[in-house]
Amino acid sequence: MGDVSDTAGHRKVPKLPIEGRRNILITSALPYVNNVPHLGNIIGCVLSADVFARYCRLRGYNTIYICGTDEYGTATETKAMEENCTPQQICDKYHAIHREVYKWFDISFDEFGRTSTPQQTEICQAIFKKLLENNWLSENTMQQLYCNTCKRFLADRFVEGTCPTPDCNYESARGDQCEKCGKMLNPTELKDPKCKICRTTPHIRDTDHMFLELPLLKHKLEEYINNMSVAGSWSQNAVQATNAWLKEGLKPRCITRDLKWGVPVPHDKFKDKVFYVWFDAPIGYVSITKCYTDEWEKWWKNPENVELFQFMGKDNVPFHTVMFPSTLLGTGENWTLMKTISVTEYLNYEAGKFSKSKGVGVFGNDAKDTKIPAEVWRYYLLTNRPEVSDTLFTWADLQAKLNSELLNNLGNFINRVLSFIVKPQGLGYASIIPDAPDAETHELTKILAEKVGKLVEQYVESMEKVKLKQGLKIAMSISSEGNSYLQDSQFWKLYKDDQCSCSIVMRTSVGLVYLLASLLEPFMPSFSVEVLKQLNWPKTQLSLCDEKGDLDNARRPWEILPAGHEIGVPSPLFKELKDEEVEFFREKFAGSQADRVLKAEAEANKVAEQLKKTKVSDGDDKKRPNKSTVVAKLKATAEVVSISRLDIRVGLIKKVQKHPNADSLYVEEIDVGEGSPRTVVSGLVKYIPLEEMQNRRVCVLCNLKPVTMRGVKSQAMVLAASNNDHTKVELVDPPQSAPVGERITFPGFHGEPDDVLNPKKKVWETIQVDLHTDTELVAHYKNVPFTTSAGICKVASIAGGTIQ
Repeated sequence: MGDVSDTAGHRKVPKLPIEGRRNILITSALPYVNNVPHLGNIIGCVLSADVFARYCRLRGYNTIYICGTDEYGTATETKAMEENCTPQQICDKYHAIHREVYKWFDISFDEFGRTSTPQQTEICQAIFKKLLENNWLSENTMQQLYCNTCKRFLADRFVEGTCPTPDCNYESARGDQCEKCGKMLNPTELKDPKCKICRTTPHIRDTDHMFLELPLLKHKLEEYINNMSVAGSWSQNAVQATNAWLKEGLKPRCITRDLKWGVPVPHDKFKDKVFYVWFDAPIGYVSITKCYTDEWEKWWKNPENVELFQFMGKDNVPFHTVMFPSTLLGTGENWTLMKTISVTEYLNYEAGKFSKSKGVGVFGNDAKDTKIPAEVWRYYLLTNRPEVSDTLFTWADLQAKLNSELLNNLGNFINRVLSFIVKPQGLGYASIIPDAPDAETHELTKILAEKVGKLVEQYVESMEKVKLKQGLKIAMSISSEGNSYLQDSQFWKLYKDDQCSCSIVMRTSVGLVYLLASLLEPFMPSFSVEVLKQLNWPKTQLSLCDEKGDLDNARRPWEILPAGHEIGVPSPLFKELKDEEVEFFREKFAGSQADRVLKAEAEANKVAEQLKKTKVSDGDDKKRPNKSTVVAKLKATAEVVSISRLDIRVGLIKKVQKHPNADSLYVEEIDVGEGSPRTVVSGLVKYIPLEEMQNRRVCVLCNLKPVTMRGVKSQAMVLAASNNDHTKVELVDPPQSAPVGERITFPGFHGEPDDVLNPKKKVWETIQVDLHTDTELVAHYKNVPFTTSAGICKVASIAGGTIQ
């Protein structure tokens, strides 16, 4: 993902800080691994950080971007209970989902890791020992809620109750924080607390824990905050949130928990406890960097040569401006501390809040399923980035920005320029960029060049200060200037009346096209790739480096691309989003995810009945249902429930032999959890040796209609992946620890399978086209992995294969 591998799939040599260069280390808040990320999560951390990382690379800075899933703590244990599996299985499952979502969004991590690693344990425990050695830790007895029913101390997130804050009184506040007012809490402060697991009322008991003595570290911390908040131009919301903590008075902070899932505390008295997730999670940035390179200290213990930029939502601020720096300062080691923090407020959805826990809003996999391109989603989220206050996602606003700003402004400008250049001689320039002698004396061009030069300077200034929304707005204004330039020049008339001036206008305009591809690459990388393809220009030369003169070129745009260069074939870059599509999406994503499943199933039944009752006749339009409406509804139904109609299970091949009447077929006896095995006939003889079929776990489609093959009735089908020319076939492998008979699931899709798939309705054939393997060999339906309680299903080596 991102810069981790080259085009051949080989891992690149890790980047290290370079003396004399600007070395930028970027992190975004580690997304929690217990659910699919929604658009608010994506813009709040990974997408914003990705834009800045891409900008830094374009500027020639030596940059790495580190992220990964935050996997320890209560929320993972809770999710594991909900899904009746182990915390490790939850982490494996959702780490793969997160990775796929971010890959589709074009997030260019240098390393996307996870916190449940030996490296995390090693570094976390080493930091703890340093703090203990330096006397910044204390032991204390605290009162904690204990559930007699569950026989356990309840971690913060296992407790819910009414927020004690005056004028709030939110009834579903968590034990660590109120989601409504944002106040940090202790579980014992909640009114009417309840155990989240069994809903009984817990009672208070004493338990011993370790505390980080923040009050003793106050002077070191305040010196760091006072210096770096100015030097790093911290965003105002970050400064306010930090000052609020300091003003309230620093208190010793408990860093251990009575849990099983976490980094063990290396202390004899506390060996049955683990570290609090907010102590160990930020250390994940360091441990993931160690997974990226063994020389991680050159990034993390090198403050003289490395600048650390961190991106997050506003609820994470105190942990990064108070807790994490205090932890590092307390070790007495020469850590690279955060220089700049970029914080977002909340992105709200239509009439309410995005919520992972409640399934409200548009989630990462939903965005892909809309078929609206990733660059459109990126653009909309970034123009709507909640930098200083909460912003609102609405489908109507997405439509307006796509149609007016991307399609009619940006796409229209680029298409007008390139389409005119490719016109045959006599009408255009036969795809060859014309020369533009004396362009600097052309008055209209001179005025444009001055405007563009100033705008590029403003763009760089905004991006250096991590004002991403402003940077994007400035880049788009260059496109507006280009459109005005084309209109004012009336180039279509100049071609006939003043070819010299027309050539100046067109060479200047095609230079602006390249400049826009450069400036917008951080925001819409796939858009820039397509523009460069249409320009027939190598992607490797995209740059905004001072030493190459690219910024100076902005004042002489007619010199950006050489005269005589032959461009490629232009085509529309954006597609209009129509009113009926907007209404369809608004209705489809209304309510929670659970509501949507029920709604989709009801809609499916309704549409099926409508199609049965309605006779479609060319001579009677009144009786014909609106085709686009029916198709849209059927698509919605298929996306939500169709894969759930398949009964795919983990099977174990108990016995296999060659078919007595066919040399190319195997006959297998497969245990699919039914007491007696099923007989399955598979055409795998020439692809997989007999010995590799024995006692093997496989994915089995169990509800196909039985079919007799050369005298043997086949009662199911084994799923396998094949490459493009079908010269190679491999079985789809569930994890070895996956229970035999377990139904394979697809997160986000729910419903019971058909008893038997009706072959006349082509259910299997319709779904099969969306079954494939990705570049990491994971089996998918669309963008969702084949998932078991033990993890995801994979193949041995076929990437980008079809599954059937």
